Amino acid sequence: MNNLNFRTLDLNLLRVFDEVMAERNLTRAAHNLAMTQPAVSNALRRLRVVVGDELVHRAGYGVEPTPAALALWPTVRDALHLLRESLAPGTFEPGSARNAFVLAMADATAAKLVPGLMDIFESDAPGANLRVLPLTTRDPREMLESGLADLAIGHFPGVLAELGALHLQERNPHFLHQRLYDGEYVVVMRRGHPLAGQAISLDTYCAARHLLVSFSGRPFGFVDEALAALSRQRRVVLTVNQFFTAGRVVANTDLLTVLPRHFVGATGMEEELAMCELPLAVPAVHVDALWHRNATHNGAHRWLRQTVERASAIGFRATRPNDAPAAKRSRRRPASKP
Repeated sequence: MNNLNFRTLDLNLLRVFDEVMAERNLTRAAHNLAMTQPAVSNALRRLRVVVGDELVHRAGYGVEPTPAALALWPTVRDALHLLRESLAPGTFEPGSARNAFVLAMADATAAKLVPGLMDIFESDAPGANLRVLPLTTRDPREMLESGLADLAIGHFPGVLAELGALHLQERNPHFLHQRLYDGEYVVVMRRGHPLAGQAISLDTYCAARHLLVSFSGRPFGFVDEALAALSRQRRVVLTVNQFFTAGRVVANTDLLTVLPRHFVGATGMEEELAMCELPLAVPAVHVDALWHRNATHNGAHRWLRQTVERASAIGFRATRPNDAPAAKRSRRRPASKP
């Protein structure tokens, strides 16, 4: 972009460009901007002249960005965000808010957090809305960069390792995180399974048939990595992408699966399932909230992060009495209920 073009640049074109890049669809971008689609197309044509690139081209029902557009977008998005924050920082008033917040998380995490989140929303921000998107990756940075989600919640070991490396290099990362809680994975099976109610040896575990929960669909998870380090392997005969599905399947088959301990009580199938410890060491499971640094000082986003932290504490208080294995808890229950 030359100096003459920049001096004559209409900054509204950058707003259109940002929205088109976020939506990858001219009709949705026009709706979000309260413009007509021809007006959006015209703005893109004017911006193309300035930058000397096509920026986007039609693909299916939307548009695909060019490499130049992908390189330009982060700078444009950061600049627009800083400008909005400088001109109208404001404060967030939950009681009168009409915000629509979007979280990305797996079903096991949602089962833990969403009940507490809704209690807080209903009492503190009754006019706000919450939308939960399925988390299908261990690296949700693209979702956050594009604005598809305000906050991603889950186990992101690779992302946190990269952010830690950037911090050691004294570089400012584009993403920030906050630890919410530490989880623990256990072996789960149906209550009448031949292995239920006993400790399982590594040999027995490897000889069983397994169900794997995999967001990506890849039939190789962190348990398989730990087994490979011991020169062992298990047979995964079924792969699903939801913890609830895994719970229902193992409750009705002789497959074994690995689930977060806290999640078993949230399945509604606790009486049908039994748990035991994994017969091998696996890395600790940390659940973090991850967000783009541009949102850090936004009042609404700050409230959202604080609310998620509160809901996490509520979830732990709600599940802590049930942390014991189901088989042991059942022996402490009265023989009959009123």
